[in-house]
Amino acid sequence: MPETIVLLDMTTPERADRLRALLPPGFDLTHGTSRGDDHMKQIIAEADYAISGQVGVSAEGLRAAKKLKLLHKWGVGYDNIDVAAAKELGIKVARTTGSNALPVAEFALGLMLSSLRFIAYGHEELRQGRWATGKLPGDTYMLSGKTVGIVGFGAIGQNVAKLLKGFGCRILYSKRNPLPQAEEETLGVRHASMAQILAEADVVSLHCPLTPETTNLIDAAALRAMKKTAVLINVARGGVVNEADLVEALKAHEIAGAAMDVYSVEPLPPESPLLTLDNIVVTPHLAAMAADNFAPTVTRMFANIQHVSRGEPVPERDRVV
Repeated sequence: MPETIVLLDMTTPERADRLRALLPPGFDLTHGTSRGDDHMKQIIAEADYAISGQVGVSAEGLRAAKKLKLLHKWGVGYDNIDVAAAKELGIKVARTTGSNALPVAEFALGLMLSSLRFIAYGHEELRQGRWATGKLPGDTYMLSGKTVGIVGFGAIGQNVAKLLKGFGCRILYSKRNPLPQAEEETLGVRHASMAQILAEADVVSLHCPLTPETTNLIDAAALRAMKKTAVLINVARGGVVNEADLVEALKAHEIAGAAMDVYSVEPLPPESPLLTLDNIVVTPHLAAMAADNFAPTVTRMFANIQHVSRGEPVPERDRVV
């Protein structure tokens, strides 16, 4: 009998068909059709393998799985997966390390330009029939020649640095273990403390994982330490930014603007005060989505599933548990 792979996220029939077109022989694919833990526990119960895109998987959800061999993250960050419970239950966990680095880096660059130039604001005003050139929420700024602080300098952060080269930016980066000097020179970057990045950067771009150390890293004090003309970009994880503090800072124009693709609660509730501000760009966790990156990433996930099906280990670069 075919083994079952379940995509825990909701998806469209068209996208499900694209996934099935890439399935190796001997596997069937199903997917979520509604949100919520009860539905997830129902669809994971009989699955041999599960894929999580943006859906969190708790210990309770994992315990509902009767024969799950592998939980695969579609992407990189697995902070919303109870890895300790998976290990306890003997369920392997994998991810696609670095697979979305360039799409996310490009998206971050787009958010920088949009927040610095009020592109999204101008778009929405024109849709409403208003020609807004004389009443933007603040001054607009070029990205060229600015200082950009990159917080977290893994594959995504390094791709951001490469893309910024063409803008002639001065690039500071924060990383627990600095790169060798030769690598810094190749990338055109310089290691800096968090305090230096906050004080000097015109753009602070977040690319760090969500850990106890990075939770609420950007709070009221950090926002006050930033330049009043600076913008904050978050394509990392929602919990890295204290959203209530950000709302107050944007209301008071302590910083010029922000752009967010990730949130502490997803989907972002429609009553979120973030949606009431005109100096922020908000997008619904889109950064990793790129049609031309779909097949390579999915093929790699399915290959990892095949490894487990054959009794082989997941390749080290993608292995979490």
